[in-house]
Amino acid sequence: MELLSGADMITRFLADEGVEYIYGYPGGAALHIYDAIHRQDKVNHILVRHEQAATHMADGYARATGKPGVVLVTSGPGATNAVTGIATAFMDSIPMIVLCGQVASHLIGEDAFQETDIIGVTRPIVKHSFTIEHPSDIPMILRKAFYIATTGRPGPVVVDIPKDMTAPTEKYEYVFPKKVKMRSYTPVGRGHTGQIKKAVELILKAKRPILYGGGGLVLGGASELFTQLAKKLNFPVTTSLMGIGAYPQTDRQSVGWLGMHGSFEANQAMHHSDLVVCIGARFDDRATNNVSKFCPTARIVHVDIDPSSIGKTIRVDVPIVGTATSVLEEMLALLDESKTQLEPDALADWWKQIDAWAASRAGRIYEPAEPGETMKPQQVVEAVWKATQGKAYVVTDVGQHQMFAAQYYKFDKPNHWITSGGLGTMGFGFPAAMGVKLNKPDEEVVLITGEGSFQMMMQELSTCSQFGIPVKIINLNNQSLGMVRQWQDLNYQARHAQSYMQSLPDFKMLVESYGHVAMKVEKAEDLDAAIEKAFAMKDKLVFLDVYVDPHEHVYPMQVPQGSMKDMLLSKTERT
Repeated sequence: MELLSGADMITRFLADEGVEYIYGYPGGAALHIYDAIHRQDKVNHILVRHEQAATHMADGYARATGKPGVVLVTSGPGATNAVTGIATAFMDSIPMIVLCGQVASHLIGEDAFQETDIIGVTRPIVKHSFTIEHPSDIPMILRKAFYIATTGRPGPVVVDIPKDMTAPTEKYEYVFPKKVKMRSYTPVGRGHTGQIKKAVELILKAKRPILYGGGGLVLGGASELFTQLAKKLNFPVTTSLMGIGAYPQTDRQSVGWLGMHGSFEANQAMHHSDLVVCIGARFDDRATNNVSKFCPTARIVHVDIDPSSIGKTIRVDVPIVGTATSVLEEMLALLDESKTQLEPDALADWWKQIDAWAASRAGRIYEPAEPGETMKPQQVVEAVWKATQGKAYVVTDVGQHQMFAAQYYKFDKPNHWITSGGLGTMGFGFPAAMGVKLNKPDEEVVLITGEGSFQMMMQELSTCSQFGIPVKIINLNNQSLGMVRQWQDLNYQARHAQSYMQSLPDFKMLVESYGHVAMKVEKAEDLDAAIEKAFAMKDKLVFLDVYVDPHEHVYPMQVPQGSMKDMLLSKTERT
C-alpha cells in the first residue's frame, strides 16, 4: 500500500496517465500541487505568462495529437483567466483537463481571498466538472475526468481542488484506477445499421451528390476512411473550416471548404446538390448561411456522435448517431456488398458542372503585388505553403489572416490545421502554436497571425525564451483589425470606428528584446528570401513582420441571409 498526499496523488496520476506536459501558472491555492510537481521528474510543467495561454497551449497540443491537454491554475483570477480558453475548447470539442486550485473547503462561500465559484462560472462551457471533497477521491475523479474529456464528443473538464485536499500532512492510499464506469454516462458507439442502409440507398441513387466532412473526422481519426469512401464513390468533397485536412485538398475531388469565406465551387455544389452526406459537422451558421435557403433540392444524411447536433439547425432525412469511424466502416462494407453499383460515368454531368464553376474562378482570385508594391496577404500565405511544401502544422489567430491561411495553404493531412473555429478567439494562435511545437519538436510549426491578435498573447515570447520553443511567426501586418474593417467597408459606409491600430510597437525590436530573431518585410521582392532564411533557423523563434495591403478584403464572401450560392466575389462582383 502506497500512501500519498492529495497533491502527490495528482502528480502521480498524471504520470501514470502518460501526461508529459502540464501548462500553468502558480498561486496560493495551488502551491501544494506545485510543490509536488517540483519534487518529481516525470511530468514537465510549462510556466506561461498568462493563464489563458496555458489553456491555448493545451488546446493546440490536443488538436495536433488527439490527446487531452492538461492545465493547472490557481483559484480566483487564475481560474477566471482560463475561462476564454475553456470556452474555445468547448466550442470546438477539444479534450482538455483544467485543474483549478480553490480556497480551503471550510472557506468556500465566505468570499475568501481569491475565491471564485469556478464550477458555476464555467458550467455552460464545459463537458463536465468535479469538485474534490476528499483526498482519497482524487485518483478516481481524475480518471473520470480524462474518460469524459476524451470519449464521445470530446470537451473540456474542470476539476476544482480546495487547498486542504492537497495538504502534505494528510496521506491516503493511492491506486491508479485502470477501469472507470459511470452509470450516468454512456458514450455513443456504433451507428444504427438500418439508418446506415438508408444512407447507402440514397448514395447509390444520387445524381448530384456531395460529401461534407467536419472536425469530427479529424477528432475521431476517421479521415482515412472518409477518403476511402470518397474515392470509392467519386463524389466531390467539401469540408467545414474545422474539417480542413480531413480530405487531401490537392486531390482532384476536393472542391475546397465551404461557408462564409469558402470556395465558390464548394458553395455552388452544396446549393445545387441532390444529396449531402455530412459526417462530423454540425451545420454551423458560418457554414449554412440562411438555413431557410440551405440546399433546397438536397436530401441530407447527417452522421454525428452528438445526438443533440442532429436536426438542431437543419432538417435531416437520415440521421445517424455514432462514431465517424464505425459508420464509415459500415458504409464501405455495405457498398462492397451492394448489388447496385455506381456506373463509372454516372456523375459525369455533375463533375462537368463542378469543373465549370472552378474554371470560372481560375486566375481571378486576387492580383499579386508587383515589385515595389505593397504585398497582398494571399501571396504571403502561398509563399509559406511553397516553402514548407504543404507539410507544416499551421496555426492561426482569428480574422482576415485566418481566412487567407485557410484559403491559400493547402492541407493534405488531418491535425495540421489548428484554429479557433466556434468561439473565434483572438490570442489563440501563438500559445496554441507553442503547444504544438513543444510536443512535435521535429515538425515545422507556423503561426499565421495579425498584429491585433498577436498583441493579446505576445507576453508568451518570454515563455518561448525560457523553454526554447522555436515557432515561426508570420505577422500579416495591415495596421488594422482587418475583418472588422472589411465589415465596416461593406456595411457601414467605410466608417472605420476603432478598427485602425495606432501606436503599434516596433515588432522587430520587441521580439529581439526577448532574445528571438525578427525581420521586417515591406517589399514583395524580399518575401521569398526572408521566408527561406526564417525556416533555415531550425532552433530559433523567428518573427516575420510582413507589411500587407491594408485595403484587401477576403473573398469569396457569402451575402448575409442569402443561400449558399449567393456570394460576393470581389469588391465589384457578386453571383
